[in-house]
Amino acid sequence: MDIKKQITIDINVDVGEGIGNEAALMPYISSCNIACGGHAGDTDIMNEVLSLAKKHDVKIGAHPSFPDKVNFGRKPMTITFVELFKSLEDQVNTLKDIAQQHQLSLHHIKAHGALYNLAATNVKYAQLIIELINSIDGSLKLYAPFRSTLADLAVSSGIKVCFEAFADRNYNSDLTLVNRSEANALILEKTEIAKRVYNMISHQKVRAISGEEIKIKTDTICVHGDSENAVDIIKYLHQHLTSKLIKIQ
Repeated sequence: MDIKKQITIDINVDVGEGIGNEAALMPYISSCNIACGGHAGDTDIMNEVLSLAKKHDVKIGAHPSFPDKVNFGRKPMTITFVELFKSLEDQVNTLKDIAQQHQLSLHHIKAHGALYNLAATNVKYAQLIIELINSIDGSLKLYAPFRSTLADLAVSSGIKVCFEAFADRNYNSDLTLVNRSEANALILEKTEIAKRVYNMISHQKVRAISGEEIKIKTDTICVHGDSENAVDIIKYLHQHLTSKLIKIQ
């Protein structure tokens, strides 16, 4: 009898960013990326989100960024690498210390916004993220895009990479994300999102804005928690994947 191996996938959401929908999201996700004061978040919010993650057995990760709450970390900053590294280290250590008070340990690190996009293609920023992980805990996993400079450098440095794909963002043909300034950057229709995610998981392909089907590998799927219909998207995606016998963990 031919028994197929069950497909599993992690679903992650960026949380602690002041939206306040974490309690509704947590039952449907398996990991979360917690803002730790750079682009959003403070100690009270971190404590609240960590309590919810513990209650729902959701893996926790640090979501550091350029220290720029005005632009929500979505624009590159003119800042030295020394200053940036110190800020990132402080952000992650703040979350790590608070997590320990909840008897929790960090599972991963995922850069936010402009820092994430820069590290995906720029060797210097990628190396900065690698150095950050090694300075905190070299056993931490890194969430990074498939076929990115960051992922390739991390693998060669001995860091465990979880390839991340985005449920609600459009892709260019080189697997970079369509810039948020473009009208077609975001996908908000939950049925379309569910179909795209299933295609990425089961067929390892994603349709770029050019219409091409591009090869992609993913261990974790991100839905942005600050989308206005994020809870509906997560619920529908969870239901759709489980109906296809895909285990979320």
